[in-house]
Amino acid sequence: MEHEFAPTRLDVKALAQSGDKISGSDLLSRYERLAEGLHGAGPDLTINWSARGEWRQGASGQSEPWLHLGLDTSLPLLCQRCLGPVSSPISVQRSFRFVSSEDAAQAQDDDVEEDLLVLSREFNLAELIEDELLMDAPLIPRHDVCPVPVKLATADADFEASTGDKPNPFAVLAKLQGGKSS
Repeated sequence: MEHEFAPTRLDVKALAQSGDKISGSDLLSRYERLAEGLHGAGPDLTINWSARGEWRQGASGQSEPWLHLGLDTSLPLLCQRCLGPVSSPISVQRSFRFVSSEDAAQAQDDDVEEDLLVLSREFNLAELIEDELLMDAPLIPRHDVCPVPVKLATADADFEASTGDKPNPFAVLAKLQGGKSS
């Protein structure tokens, strides 16, 4: 039986049972939360993704559905050193095991290393793609070597003027002590 899998309403169990692989390419601008943090995202920037289902024997002896996700893109971000645009390549390869309920996921989460998700007949793969890209985006994007010289020091005339006119507090104490007889 041939299955048609839609990424926004993915039947993970059917994908895992068939062992099929789906893939595609989406525009970065389609992912609203991700697009908010981008610097000058052009209309032609894309995310290449793939998802493969697998039915795997679990530790309990029962078979469990798995989803293997692959993502490749380059995010246009703002370099935190020179404040110029920087392209940050992102490549994600992650596997997820699906469980029957949120309670089952919480009960098993501390005991297993794999990522757990709740099984659904209408799983939104696009939301998972966006979440994974947000988590893999660099917290402090920067060039390895900035294309322009980076000014690492600053001078504030008001700060310099205010520090130059203050008397030494120890000199004031010395004057007070000098006036006393012992």
